[in-house]
Amino acid sequence: MSFLEALQAGTFPFFRDQARCRSLLEPKTPLELEAMAQAAQAQTLQFYGKTVRLFAPLYLSNECINVCRYCGFSRSNPILRLTLSSEEVEREARCLAEQGFRSILLVAGEHPKWVSPGYVASCIRRIRPYFPSISIEIAPLETEEYREIVDSGAEGVVVYQETYLPQAYASLHLSGPKRDFAWRLQAPERAYRAGFRRIGIGALLGLAPWREDAFALAAHTAWLLKHAWRSYLTISLPRLRPAAGGFSPEYPLSDREFAQLHCALRILFPQVGLVLSTRESPSLRDRLIPLGITLVSAGSRTDPGGYTGAGRERLHRTIGGRSEPPSPMESAEGAEEQFALSDERSPLLIADRIRELGYEPVWKDWDECLTSAAST
Repeated sequence: MSFLEALQAGTFPFFRDQARCRSLLEPKTPLELEAMAQAAQAQTLQFYGKTVRLFAPLYLSNECINVCRYCGFSRSNPILRLTLSSEEVEREARCLAEQGFRSILLVAGEHPKWVSPGYVASCIRRIRPYFPSISIEIAPLETEEYREIVDSGAEGVVVYQETYLPQAYASLHLSGPKRDFAWRLQAPERAYRAGFRRIGIGALLGLAPWREDAFALAAHTAWLLKHAWRSYLTISLPRLRPAAGGFSPEYPLSDREFAQLHCALRILFPQVGLVLSTRESPSLRDRLIPLGITLVSAGSRTDPGGYTGAGRERLHRTIGGRSEPPSPMESAEGAEEQFALSDERSPLLIADRIRELGYEPVWKDWDECLTSAAST
């Protein structure tokens, strides 16, 4: 049975902790939540010690062929768009490397014309000298296309299902390849077969009832731990933020529920990495780090060219498939961001805060030479 078949049937025989998961996701009293927090912190210390890995996203393009109601990059939004050249990607990458980053996530809107596997592979080859750890968050690909990305030097892939509830998914994704729920759901399996050593999954919280999405996400995690066990698995739980298009989440969850969800996943899956982005406020991020967070983004920009201003002379607005030039004032502002950030602290300030909390910020935790040495 594939995970898709299990999700459609609503039965997960491989997920042995189903009852425990549902119990952990139920509403909790303050005392019960405190007990969960202490258990989550103990699990994290046992498996990870007092370390937190830092990474940065680098946006390659905000072109997108999909119409998704919640996304700032949606084709229906008349935003300023840009796809960086490989030279401009290197300029952005050098800026991030100079800030201390050795782990980077390449992000792009989903448009096969602008963001092809060959384009992504060329960008990776261009920035390999700067980063031992390169991951991608792009449109789902075929296994052979993923293999081209791996061969170019990437070691990680991130594919968020957005929501695991098929009916909600269909109502949110109005046109484009992303409407194919099953194709997206099976992307981590194809990526695993291609040889990625890190696989990231997650749900965009606010699109559907969070407890239902969280349970399905936990079941997916259990399935991947069983069937993609050679790869290191991470989970991210981004919450919706303001973006072009003005989508308002129908199912928001509170900071308290957000913390409970992280504690629940840490207790259920102590060996899995938990990622926290700059979507969340500085104070909440600081409070969540001891409860199970192992990876945080820092100093993020969610627009292509956002770190250096690269490519601004080629900005254009897409309206109904037509390209129009921006006004001089708009050109100075740059390409549209995917969503508004909340934590705008610099990477060094975030690293200092991690130390103040009693943890060690880790800029680099892997190098290709480790794999080469192990195979000789």
